[in-house]
Amino acid sequence: MLNVFAKSRVSSSALRSGLQSMRTSRIITPAMTRNNSSLPAGYKEDNSKGPMLRYEESLPKLPVPTLEETAARYVKSVHPLVSATEFEHTKKVVADFIQPGGIGEKLQKKLIARRDDPKTANWIYEWWNDAAYLSYRDPVVPYVSYFYSHRDDRRRRDPSKRAAAITTSALEFKKQVDLGTLEPEYMKKLPIAMDSYKWMFNCSRVAAKPADYPIKFNHEEHKYIAVVRKNQFYKVFTEVDGQQLNTAELEAQFRRIYEIAETVPAVGALTSENRDVWTDAREILLKAHPANAKALEAIEAASFVVCLDDAAPVTLEERAHQYWHGDGKNRWFDKPIQFIINDNGTSGFMGEHSMMDGTPTHRLNDYVNDVIFNNKLDFSATNVRSSLPEPAPVKFHVTKEVASEIHRAEKDFADVIGQHELRVQAYQGYGKGLIKKFKCSPDAYVQMIIQLAYFKMFGKNRGTYESAATRRFQLGRTETTRTVSDDSVAFCKAISNADSDSKATVELFRKAINSHLEYIAAASDGKGVDRHLFGLKKLLAPGEEVPAIYKDPAFSYSSKWFISSSQLSSEYFNGYGWSQVVDDGWGIAYMINENSLQFNVVSKGLGSERMSFYLNEAAGDIRDLMLPTLEAPKAKL
Repeated sequence: MLNVFAKSRVSSSALRSGLQSMRTSRIITPAMTRNNSSLPAGYKEDNSKGPMLRYEESLPKLPVPTLEETAARYVKSVHPLVSATEFEHTKKVVADFIQPGGIGEKLQKKLIARRDDPKTANWIYEWWNDAAYLSYRDPVVPYVSYFYSHRDDRRRRDPSKRAAAITTSALEFKKQVDLGTLEPEYMKKLPIAMDSYKWMFNCSRVAAKPADYPIKFNHEEHKYIAVVRKNQFYKVFTEVDGQQLNTAELEAQFRRIYEIAETVPAVGALTSENRDVWTDAREILLKAHPANAKALEAIEAASFVVCLDDAAPVTLEERAHQYWHGDGKNRWFDKPIQFIINDNGTSGFMGEHSMMDGTPTHRLNDYVNDVIFNNKLDFSATNVRSSLPEPAPVKFHVTKEVASEIHRAEKDFADVIGQHELRVQAYQGYGKGLIKKFKCSPDAYVQMIIQLAYFKMFGKNRGTYESAATRRFQLGRTETTRTVSDDSVAFCKAISNADSDSKATVELFRKAINSHLEYIAAASDGKGVDRHLFGLKKLLAPGEEVPAIYKDPAFSYSSKWFISSSQLSSEYFNGYGWSQVVDDGWGIAYMINENSLQFNVVSKGLGSERMSFYLNEAAGDIRDLMLPTLEAPKAKL
């Protein structure tokens, strides 16, 4: 997530890593049923809140690692990134921080007390939501928002049909969330936190100073979606006379919007602004006319948004741009759920990230596409009731002052987006099928592809972020996985040296993978270093001197994410991604499918085309290194 207001960018990059917390979908799975007797002691079913939340109260609390284990893990993660002299200094300040009776021990006791407070379900939850999201002042697009690009639906090239099928499917999923009947997800066969699903529908982020806030509306009182075409928003009721609209009726509503929509001032563009600028503009909008408050609420309270875009993207890059940010006008970027339908029937999704990470929306989009492509819902109804109300325009009164704010937002949006380069590397050489034959973790394997590509381009490795899900704890969100290790650096150097022995290089590769797996497992168990160090620092008293560990240049450098990476894979997607987090860094989202790999590469003018090439080359290099390790098939007698 870049920032056009550069002052706070790099210093907050460690926090902003949380904004890219899409994944670990590889280890999170929904299940149809669960035998409660097979769960460890402490997990109990409480169906008073419905099946979806039945384990919520019995999930363990997020742990606080010991000072010693965090210190050891932190020092180990810093070593491959700094010089010997810098490393000696880091070891000293860390030792001083954790010494008995020192400031670290004092802060640790405070943090443990916070964790053990019966009123606190998760010691970092409120801090993190505020620091990483709600107090974050840069535009949510492109720095916070993320996108999924859907596979083409060959039976629904007509955009009205595509929009209707997607809406029907999303409403079915929404019904399960609203009623609390959605089956929980599991990580390593243990139930995980589902509380964030309450922020999926009938919700919005609201711009405010000094921090934004989320708002949730009663789903029983707001049974409609917001549809936007040519910047004009419409309310489309999804239930009339107690009966949900069928797919044919929804199609008729979308078709009518295509017929009547005329271009209006893009009030939605205001949501693309810096949060302080949008906060001020929101006040101007509200003061311009009393009806504008009702119009704002109509959008914010909607179940979700369907954007009917005046575009026809074809290539993977064109689609990525369309779903990631579009033209900045035909959107309401503060809504967590926006489905995007183009004139050529292509579709995708855009999510706002503040109260909900990517795994829930991944499940939503997987469900939507699964039921469509496999005909798991009835889309065949043809009857359209004559009593259905027309789509109702959401009318804003746009004064000269409001129009000026819209014009500024459109200009700022164009300036910010114009600074970014996006490339898609759709690698068709192999996928997780072959990687598993190498007896490697697909995610760790692809992380090494990214490390090697960066090494090829820059001749060194730098701080790399991958998110680990901590949802097996109450209100769990994410923790940082520090990908660069001594082993990953040794591997990159060895495979890049023509004189290296291939068997030794394979051994180094497997060590690098194991180091990555060890760290991400610890992070998923709530024992990464970044959230712990963040929490300790938060407990410094006003005016209290900041400990030397936080002033150490290695602290800032090791948490400056030159690569922000994330995996989220689906056979129903042909892309997903987001922005980089620092000006001189990269956002690399990747998908690992059975027979292919895909990388969405974003940077601020650093040469995304070259990085795409190096990713392709690195994938081929590692495949060639590993192929000789496969056992030769036994000859048939």
